Amino acid sequence: MAGHSKWANIQHRKGAQDAKRGKLFTKLIREITVAARMGGSDPATNPRLRAAIDKALGSNMTKDVIERAAKRGAGELEGVSYEEIRYEGYGPNGIAIMVDCMTDNKNRTVAAVRNVFTKRGGNMGTDGCVAFMFNQKGIITLPAGTEEDDIMEVALEAGAEDIVNNDDGTIDVFTSPEDYSTVKDALDAAGIEVESSQVTMHPDNTVSLEVEDARKAIGLIEAFEELDDVQEVYSNADFSDEVMAQLDS
Repeated sequence: MAGHSKWANIQHRKGAQDAKRGKLFTKLIREITVAARMGGSDPATNPRLRAAIDKALGSNMTKDVIERAAKRGAGELEGVSYEEIRYEGYGPNGIAIMVDCMTDNKNRTVAAVRNVFTKRGGNMGTDGCVAFMFNQKGIITLPAGTEEDDIMEVALEAGAEDIVNNDDGTIDVFTSPEDYSTVKDALDAAGIEVESSQVTMHPDNTVSLEVEDARKAIGLIEAFEELDDVQEVYSNADFSDEVMAQLDS
C-alpha cells in the first residue's frame, strides 16, 4: 500500500516550531507524567508511557528528567496535577480538528482554544463531533531506503496491523496501541533503524486541500501549538508533498 506521508509532513513542521519556542520538553514532561498517572511508571506494562519515553529520548531528553516525570505522575514524587481534556471542531474546507490538552485550569484552556478557532476561521464543535473519524494507532516510521522485505516478517509476526510505503521512500508500520511496544522492540532487536515512533490519533480518511486552504489549516494548527496547554493537534487534512512544496517555495 502506498501513500503520502502527510502526517509526517505536518508533524515535522510542528516539531520544528516546538523546538524553536523551547516548549517541547514541557509538553513531553506533561505527557510522561499523565501517562504514568494513568498506567503506572513501568513502561514495560504501560504502552502510552513507553511511546512518550521513546519520543522524549528521540528529542534528547535525559533519562533523569524522564524518570522524575514518570515517578511524579505515578505519585512517587510531589508535583502539579494535570488533567487531560480534548476539544473538537472544524477548520478550512471542513477538515476535522482535535486538540488534546493537559491543564491545571480548564477555564483558561477552553477560552484559549475557542479563541484560536474563532480567530483562525475554524469552528469549535461539541464533544464527539469529529472523534469518530479517528482511531488510536501506533505509527513506527522507518527511513527511506529500508527494504520492505526486511521488515515485513519481523513487524507482522510481532503484531503489526499494516505496512505502508510512502511517496518519500519512508515506510510506516501501523500497530494497535497495545502492540506498539512489542513491535517496536522486535524492530530494534532485528537491528532495523527507526526514524520516529509514536502512539497517535490517525484519521480513517483524509481531506485533500488546495494551497490556500492548506496555508490556513497550517496557520490554525500552529496557532494551537503556540498555546502552553496544548499537547497535540490532530487533523484529517491531506498535506500532500506537492502542496507542501508550494507553501515552502
